[in-house]
Amino acid sequence: MEGYLVRIAEVAPLFESVPPKYYGGTERVVAYLTDELVRQGHQVTLFASGDSVTSAELVSPCREALRLSKHFTDWMPHHLVMLEQLFRRRGDFDVVHFHLDALHFPFARRAQVPNVTTLHGRLDIPDLVPLFREYREMQVVAISNSQRKPLPWLPWLATVHHGLPEDLYRLHEHPQPYLAFLGRISKEKRVDRAVAIAERVGLKLKIAAKIEKSDREYFESVKKLFRRPLVEYVGELGERQKHDFLGNALALLFPIEWPEPFGLVLIEAMACGTPTIAYCRGAVPEIITDDVTGYIVHTLEGAVHAVNRIGNLDRRHCRRMFEQYFTAARMARDYLSVFSALLGEPAHPLHLAKQSVS
Repeated sequence: MEGYLVRIAEVAPLFESVPPKYYGGTERVVAYLTDELVRQGHQVTLFASGDSVTSAELVSPCREALRLSKHFTDWMPHHLVMLEQLFRRRGDFDVVHFHLDALHFPFARRAQVPNVTTLHGRLDIPDLVPLFREYREMQVVAISNSQRKPLPWLPWLATVHHGLPEDLYRLHEHPQPYLAFLGRISKEKRVDRAVAIAERVGLKLKIAAKIEKSDREYFESVKKLFRRPLVEYVGELGERQKHDFLGNALALLFPIEWPEPFGLVLIEAMACGTPTIAYCRGAVPEIITDDVTGYIVHTLEGAVHAVNRIGNLDRRHCRRMFEQYFTAARMARDYLSVFSALLGEPAHPLHLAKQSVS
């Protein structure tokens, strides 16, 4: 939509701030996209928690993100207030971009405003079928082609891979002798596999991870692994800590046991020049180029063999692949193409002469 100003509402979940203080993939992507759309000259309003930090106009139904707050016990009322705030102002926007799963569908069906929903979660859940059949007019965006496979009949507008600001992470050419695991402690992420890989190759494993209440049972079953001599649990990391944690690692381990819709940590590591050893599930083959930005494996033996070959990969090439395919600027351009298709024609002439859409 070069040369035109689009009035965009970005609508984020309220569980984490935008960007999140610690873990939170969806909110992090919303932050990067929002700021990049503003940088490219568009008028953006972000609906998110009050402790969010953004270059857009911020509208907040609650003063702080819900997950870490001691003041909130029920998430639903705050999201309903946010949707009321949004649709009260629907005439202010050319397009509304939702990141709320399907919570907004009944409202969006009845509102006269172009809207699109990016689905961030897994879609291989039978309960989702009647929901999406009922709201089959809702236009959606996937974050990977793999994510679309369980529901190919949805009205997909596009697949848009995530992107990061180009200067958020820098290349680390000289790593330290440890492996990294970053994510959630859950049965889907399989931190136990990461421990097994590290012990087989005799390398230290540093674990930076979030422990959700819903994953507490799994954590109890694996917490004894955290006392192993080669294992160090460093807790949940913020953005600045994550830069060095990933950048100094010899490799990132991503031994997942579920159809990962994207895996933001894969491109965070790539931006640092750090290759990934990942199990071939979900979107992994779309993001990791085997034998270039990491190794895609199927078994524990394959992962062990991959660690022993990690020195064959060029960390500078990893960084170049990030710059080519996974920047926030590219992500924003892709979403602007989606908005253009949704609107059918450009919205308002762009009068900001010194700000242009790249």
